[in-house]
This record gives sequence, C-alpha cells and structure tokens, in this order.
Amino acid sequence: MGGKRREKGEQQRVVLDKRYVFKVLKQVHPDLGISSMAMSMINSLINDMFERIAEEAAKLSDYRKRTTLSSGEIQGAVKLVLPGELGKHAIAEGSEAGPNYIFIAWD
Repeated sequence: MGGKRREKGEQQRVVLDKRYVFKVLKQVHPDLGISSMAMSMINSLINDMFERIAEEAAKLSDYRKRTTLSSGEIQGAVKLVLPGELGKHAIAEGSEAGPNYIFIAWD
C-alpha cells in the first residue's frame, strides 16, 4: 500500500493507551471484550486520525501566521478532516469534555 515515507529521524508517535480504549468500551458495552488484533487496529486508526488532524491544524496555524495551535485550529481541522455530521459531533463532544480537565501552565 502506498503510504507516505517518513523523513530520516522522524518517528511514529504512539497516541493510544490501551486502558482508555478498554474503559470506553466498558462504558458503552459492559459485556464485550476486545481482541489484541482489534486493539491494534483501533490503535492504528487513532494514530492515523491524530496525524491527519495535527497536520491540518498546523496548516491552519501557518495560514494565520501563528506558532501556537489554539482550539480554533483544532476545531477547524476536525471539520476539514471528518466528514459532515461526524465532524460536528466530534467538536461537540470535545467541547463538552474540555472543561473536565485542568490545564497547568508551566513557567
């Protein structure tokens, strides 16, 4: 399959911790399990979507001549990467989840 070649020194990022996928699965379907092959596929899917959204958000940030990604760029990237209603739902869920986290500014 024709994928992008990585530049020398560029590493693949692992975004997923299996515990979180398992927790979400148990919230949605408490009686189901997941095989290691299925977990590997979910890991690949999440890493791919993270890369796509991050690349698009970086482009949007470049267009605005900014060096820091804001929530606006992330939301715009999600709208561009995910089609139609899926993007709208993703933004709604992300906006709803945001206030549940405390962000600490490091000096």
